[in-house]
Amino acid sequence: MALGGAALLTGCDQIDTRIERAREIADASVEQINGETVIDPTYRNLESASPEDRALAGTVVTAEFAIDDEDRPMFAIGSIIAKPLAIPDAESVDIVEDAEQMEAELDYFDSPEGEAMMDAEEAPAAAPPAPAPLTTQEPGSVFLEVQPAQVMPKITLDPRDAEESREEIAQASRKFDQVVIQDDTKRLQMRSLSKQDLEAMAPEDRAETRKLARRAPIEREVVRKQLDANTVMLDTMSKYGVGGEVALSRQGQMVIQIGADGANPTQFTGRNGPADFLARTEAAECPEGADAASVGDDLAVATACVVRDLRASGQFEYVEQDYIFQNQFARKPKDTPYGTPGETKTGSTGSTGSPTGQPVSQEPDDPLWALQWHFRDKGTSEGRTAGGAGFESFWNRQGVRGSDGIVVAVVDTGLQMSHPDIAASPNIMQGYDMVSDPRMGNDGDGRDIDANDPGDMCDPNKPNAADSFHGTHVAGTIGAAATNNGSGVAGGAWDVRIVPVRALGKCGGRLSDINDAIRWAAGLIPAEVNEGPQVWTEVWNENPADIINLSIGLLGACPASLQDAIDAVTEEGVIVVSAAGNARMSTSLYAPAGCRNVVTVAASDARGQIAPYSNFGPEVMVLAPGGDLTRDDNGDGKPDGVLSTKAATNCYDPVTGEGVENCFYAYEQGTSMAAPHVSAALALLKSRDPAASRDDIISTLRAALDPRESLQCAGLCTQYPGAAPIEGSPDMCARPCGVGLLNMANVPLKATDGGGR
Repeated sequence: MALGGAALLTGCDQIDTRIERAREIADASVEQINGETVIDPTYRNLESASPEDRALAGTVVTAEFAIDDEDRPMFAIGSIIAKPLAIPDAESVDIVEDAEQMEAELDYFDSPEGEAMMDAEEAPAAAPPAPAPLTTQEPGSVFLEVQPAQVMPKITLDPRDAEESREEIAQASRKFDQVVIQDDTKRLQMRSLSKQDLEAMAPEDRAETRKLARRAPIEREVVRKQLDANTVMLDTMSKYGVGGEVALSRQGQMVIQIGADGANPTQFTGRNGPADFLARTEAAECPEGADAASVGDDLAVATACVVRDLRASGQFEYVEQDYIFQNQFARKPKDTPYGTPGETKTGSTGSTGSPTGQPVSQEPDDPLWALQWHFRDKGTSEGRTAGGAGFESFWNRQGVRGSDGIVVAVVDTGLQMSHPDIAASPNIMQGYDMVSDPRMGNDGDGRDIDANDPGDMCDPNKPNAADSFHGTHVAGTIGAAATNNGSGVAGGAWDVRIVPVRALGKCGGRLSDINDAIRWAAGLIPAEVNEGPQVWTEVWNENPADIINLSIGLLGACPASLQDAIDAVTEEGVIVVSAAGNARMSTSLYAPAGCRNVVTVAASDARGQIAPYSNFGPEVMVLAPGGDLTRDDNGDGKPDGVLSTKAATNCYDPVTGEGVENCFYAYEQGTSMAAPHVSAALALLKSRDPAASRDDIISTLRAALDPRESLQCAGLCTQYPGAAPIEGSPDMCARPCGVGLLNMANVPLKATDGGGR
């Protein structure tokens, strides 16, 4: 429903007052688009802010949403992901008993009683003293001392010298046995801690204990199965005249990099752009009867052949190509400027009071808050938006705006660390750059501790090609931007901690990198940093995530290795949120939206209706604001996109209408924008109730959704092939789009104080 014009003047007795106020403000604001711009008191912060703090990009456009070649599935040439089949329990009885006893300890402080104990500010008076330090560290770190790096072995397989390759496998096995002994020692130290020991710890040490407990142990049999699988892989690769490097993992996933001479192909620098390291899946199929002679120098086909043969061996749980995921911006028309001056109107984005009987709204002072319709309360009266997500009411009714004890990891393109609304934000924690291929990294190297986004433009020769800075926009919506700081935009969760994990780079992100990013974000596995020849160190996430946001997508069924990674973190209580995808098709044909154990989010517009680009299907749980740049249904003179942080060009000042060359805020659209609204909502609910389980938090969110009407998920059948026609309306089709619409205003008040601040 469009709200503007006369709809803004609700109540005849207010018309004269509003007209007079508009005249006064217009007179005081010189040359504001020839007097057409009217600044309502809601926009007072917008008017008084500096141009740098309010300039933005984005205008209402006309668009047709269609799948183009960039959406077709690709894979990284020479990269394969595999997991050996049927890894049994450890054969050592002692290790099994140790693990069972340790698990009993961990079950206690993961229980409500343990959570309550650890959240208490003081230990019980009767608690015994803390255990004696197990290391030479000063008290306060006790056994939490960082152990020597337990870096997993990498094995080179060379078909030209099979004996040497087998000897390398044997050496890796011997080295691994020593690693396991050290890892067992750490687990024994954990087992020795009693409940009284935990109660006696300082709160910060208990938190560290929980982080250490989440870390995946190095299991003998898990790695031994990977070592055994190397022999099968060596024989298979020899058939096609390729060798490679195999990276082992503590959770069973192996990444195999193959190349003609056994070298790591990620170190190769080609001259033909993405074609040197990416291939379309349908264009690289293994021919029948393929061998080294028939495959020739086509490494993409050789990759497909090795995958096929390893699958046929029957010794792997899964083998798959290293697929390339893309961000889930819904692309704007290629012939449309990014941003042009527009007319700012007062309207449904204005300030709103809370529902009757509730406290008066205290909105953030960020100047662009006035244009963030997506956080507003839902409704058609002044100050509300039909498609608003109700964050405003939640903040004020619940008294919860987030908590510095809650962590959201954003697995994406990284974060623009120099962004003025992010550089000074207290919410940003140490992240990691998980992009392994330097050609995709676009920063001159592979994995490292720098999660800064250097840009992800794939082909500079393509018209209107540009860096997306996608992760910065997504993280800004969750809470990376410093909220209530008088600058820029507000985030959904003001005080939560954001861990940026860069897994998408130039031309997208590898599945293998995304799998590792998910596990690292949850604190299950370490990253490995090369600090010199043969010198590797572990880097653990010191702020394990409660929620992981995946605003990414692959046109295809959920890859087995991705499902494996998602299952691993959800078993630890982490909530994984996924964008539904922007291909106007069933989420069952998209990943991670179609994976199990994820909260899948479709996109709605400012009317609360599903956006025309959004995927749909029974896998969708929530419909949340993703925006639609083709509409202005809230009547504010701006596109109904989601406004958040990101560097942009071709911008304008929303007060004066004057063009600005560069800016730091932009409207975007996509299910990528919808998912972070849900991640922020879950972070607020977790802040409100820190001891609540994953399932409890999701249930609370579900219960607060606005039931959707059928028309909110309807569209022309010609635009949505495969959708079911609506009875009586043969041209209109229904699209399953979730249980309901996100509305944080529906969350009931807690009987006791929440965990926010």
